[in-house]
Amino acid sequence: MSIGGPPRRIIVVRKKAGHDDDERHGGSWKVAYADFVTAMMAFFLVLWILGMEPEVKDLVQGYFSNPVGYRQALAVGGESSGGAVGVTTLGMRHSPVYSVEEQRSFFEAAATNVAARLQEARALAGLNAEIEVVVTEQGLRIELMDTGSRESLFPSGSAVLRAELRGALLLIAGELRALPNGIVVEGHTDARPFGNGTYSNWELSVDRANAARRALLQSGVIGEGRILEVRGHATRTPRVPDDLLDPTNRRISILVPFAEGPDLRPLTGIGIFPGSPATAGGGPIP
Repeated sequence: MSIGGPPRRIIVVRKKAGHDDDERHGGSWKVAYADFVTAMMAFFLVLWILGMEPEVKDLVQGYFSNPVGYRQALAVGGESSGGAVGVTTLGMRHSPVYSVEEQRSFFEAAATNVAARLQEARALAGLNAEIEVVVTEQGLRIELMDTGSRESLFPSGSAVLRAELRGALLLIAGELRALPNGIVVEGHTDARPFGNGTYSNWELSVDRANAARRALLQSGVIGEGRILEVRGHATRTPRVPDDLLDPTNRRISILVPFAEGPDLRPLTGIGIFPGSPATAGGGPIP
């Protein structure tokens, strides 16, 4: 530049920065597109489930009803080729597993039915025993107890069931057939001295529980596989702890415990009580 010459014009050019599509639209189209893809996936998933075989639908229902129990069922079901658990390998082992709340509903309905049938037995067959049918934290418990000085369940010192008790056990078996749970049979005695060193209240309580177990099996509606345990408690679990000679301490208990996971599935061909379960009015039958 020469000094004193004409001033040089300085031109400043400002360019406006360009905007891509994301800046013009704010990216909202991605959200809309993601919602559309999600809705389509859900739609095709529903169509896929509707087209499944009934057995496969049971698998899906079992998982969403009780994921923990379903996974336990998978664990005991075996493996198909390649190490993956297969539907064809497990078959109906994956039928829906009942929760504790559902089991409690079934137990309450069963308690009502059992109590009603045993009440009829008392009136028609002359069952001279005190009866209690309750749902506890352990499960459904049915107890048949002696009353007064008369041995109404077994002859004194004997494990031979009286006819009235046998009839009551057959009625109980008929009502318990609809429950898929296992069964525990218990025998109890009072504290009256009995026998000698080789045969005591321990042996007597076990033999009486075994006699009750055989009566349940003779009903033909309960299989041997339903029996979980046969227990003899002798005098160790009295019903009336303050009076070990009380006749109600001589009793037969039938416990249907709560079950979890793969141990509890519907029995083939046997339905659960229909309709809304009734609530048992626990306690002794008057």
